Amino acid sequence: MNDSAVSILLVEDEPNFGAVLRDYLQMNHFGVFLCKDGDEGSRAFLNHPFSLCILDVMLPRKDGFTLAKEIRQMDPDIPIIFLTARSQKQDIHEGFRSGADDYIAKPFDSEELLFRIRAVLKRSQSRGQQVQSPESYAVGKFQFYPRRQELAFGADIQRLSPREADLLRLLLSEKTELLPREVALKSLWGEDTYFTSRSMDVFISKLRKRLTADPAIRIENVHGRGFRLLVGEE
Repeated sequence: MNDSAVSILLVEDEPNFGAVLRDYLQMNHFGVFLCKDGDEGSRAFLNHPFSLCILDVMLPRKDGFTLAKEIRQMDPDIPIIFLTARSQKQDIHEGFRSGADDYIAKPFDSEELLFRIRAVLKRSQSRGQQVQSPESYAVGKFQFYPRRQELAFGADIQRLSPREADLLRLLLSEKTELLPREVALKSLWGEDTYFTSRSMDVFISKLRKRLTADPAIRIENVHGRGFRLLVGEE
């Protein structure tokens, strides 16, 4: 994807910083739509097509976490980067739980943001180009449909996020065998860092909760090495 074809929703309430960042991204050939609060950002996303969202966390009217969850309901695939002065671990975890693909703390180097934008877009594009998975997988009493990103337990259907679906597919491809942590990180996030590692832990936790209806299923954490999906195994 060429940068000139990328349209970015930027939601930043500090007017000077927002204008400078918009101008910098436009100078680097991105299309940018700047909004000053969460409500305005939500309306913009509803009415315009975007390739990526950059959201401040501390926004008036509607915070960035809430906005990200709304955006994920409208488009589960669009990449989201949080841009914020808050760098505590709990905020980072909340950001990933809200659907973030990346998280960058202020102050930051402008070039680093460009690298992160391009990396997130590349990962998003590569997910769409992956070799087609089987139509469905049996997971204990569940049926997993990777192309539809759905997990069925009888008539109960759960819609997974793209990252949840990709991670479950990887676990199933290594069923009963160890899925090395670094393999999952580099396959799904493109890099093995503290932030991507914590993000993966969040998504593992979410998958465990989704699978609780079948007590025979568990995702085992092999400390320091990776994860193993077990069904009916002691």
